[in-house]
Amino acid sequence: MKVCFETFGCRLNKAEALQQEADYLAAGWEITEKHSDADLFVVRGCSVTARAQRDCERLVGHLKRKYPAKPVRFEGCIEKPLLQRLRPGMQPHNVPHSPENMPVRTARAYLKVQDGCSGKCTFCIVPRFRGQSKSVPFQELVDKARRFIDAGYREIVATGCNLALYASGGRRLPELVAALADIAEEASARIRLGSLEPGACALETVHAMSGRPGVCRFLHVPVQSGSDRMLAAMRRDYKVSDVEELAETAVRLLANVGLGCDLMTGFPGESELEFRATKGLLKRIPFSNAHVFPFSERPGTIASALPGSVSKAIRSQRARSLAEIAAAKRLNFAKRFVGKTVEVVSEHDTECSGWTAEYLYCRSVSPVPRKTLVKIFVTSVHRNAMLEGRVIPA
Repeated sequence: MKVCFETFGCRLNKAEALQQEADYLAAGWEITEKHSDADLFVVRGCSVTARAQRDCERLVGHLKRKYPAKPVRFEGCIEKPLLQRLRPGMQPHNVPHSPENMPVRTARAYLKVQDGCSGKCTFCIVPRFRGQSKSVPFQELVDKARRFIDAGYREIVATGCNLALYASGGRRLPELVAALADIAEEASARIRLGSLEPGACALETVHAMSGRPGVCRFLHVPVQSGSDRMLAAMRRDYKVSDVEELAETAVRLLANVGLGCDLMTGFPGESELEFRATKGLLKRIPFSNAHVFPFSERPGTIASALPGSVSKAIRSQRARSLAEIAAAKRLNFAKRFVGKTVEVVSEHDTECSGWTAEYLYCRSVSPVPRKTLVKIFVTSVHRNAMLEGRVIPA
């Protein structure tokens, strides 16, 4: 029997899908990427944005029309009205889960440490699907990290809905990062953190990362806006000064740290002055990677009904302006690594290519086995900020 997985959305959805694949493999199933070969479809959906939901609906509709006799199972974040429309032909998930089952398909391992969110951001619908914050027990994560290492992984990505909310038995994210980094360092491996919101926990986590070569020097911060008034309207639990303090601390404690961010343009009520505040924040903080996107009304959120709507044309124009600045900053960041050595976990067998600890893509034509952590001497950088170099023999 063969099962085909289709996954939408974030790293957390990906982590859950990979674990589910491992459970199916342990139960005797084969994984296929071809719809025509599959005996079963498992669709892990995403309703966080209207676009993701539409894409998911289209795929499920296509599968049901083209393969009416094949069962479809649905997982992930999905609204009840959508589930009710898709329910005919849907099957419950009944493959047993075991933490001993290890995903094997990807070059990097994804460790789900936390789920759900206790925040009340006006633009976010995640708590409706994921509920309040729930953390995986500390020792269970330590044990699973060791199993990932034993299975040959040399990079583990810690992921969750809101990593800053991790708490288990009196231990929080900084203690977890320290423990995972120590495990990785012992095995000549590394861990990488997913998105981390500004605040006290993020500052403590940066201190935990400092001096530990087993943790990647990269932080992705969901900033959203450079205006305190906009952050308050979004009900974010931090101010611009918190973002600045986190960036300053990271740059001071972590050599050549990569800093990523999310930036939203055109949130209801955003004036030209407040947009310029966001642009100024992007310019003065050494961000090396920025995910810029225009605000999109998500039905069911408070923000979708707020006054002061910004035209879609202005939202897009502002997003393009920020994206141009971000691209230039990323290229300048990449150039500083020419003539230096970086570490990459190879994601392919035909060439050595993958992400550096600072989250820059790097490629070498010398093939090395997939999942191998190698050193590459950087000789050049492409216009898209991709690094090129040669593998340094172990």
